Amino acid sequence: MNVRLSELIEAYIKELMEESDDFVEFGRNELAEHFHCVPSQINYVISTRFSPERGYYVESRRGGGGNIRIKRIELSQNDYIMHILHSIESNLSQNEVGIMIQNMVEYDIVSEEVARLMSVATNDKVLNLPNDLKDSVRTRIFKNLLINLI
Repeated sequence: MNVRLSELIEAYIKELMEESDDFVEFGRNELAEHFHCVPSQINYVISTRFSPERGYYVESRRGGGGNIRIKRIELSQNDYIMHILHSIESNLSQNEVGIMIQNMVEYDIVSEEVARLMSVATNDKVLNLPNDLKDSVRTRIFKNLLINLI
């Protein structure tokens, strides 16, 4: 998938949400037509950029062009952190933790300084461990950091 196209689609949806008070509904096929792409590219952007971990609730309706409704989830700091903790089902890669940390900065859950410290503590270079242990240890460290923020 073209990264630039994904960014354009994401920005467009976010702009629609801002105009309509953090809630938007659209047809998957119409949006795909607008961006001259296939509907599966719209699905990709929605699943990777508008997930619950990123603070969104998505309803998808099949048939009739596949209407999609996206709503921004407004959570308190502690609720957001608890949501992240409960969403962690397996070991996390450095990239996955990085996305979660960046989202926490974007939603004013943590400061830039705290985010940098969290990133350093969960970085592959710091976790000088065999690959089969690295993600497990990173996940435990990240969960403990989150618990201590509550």
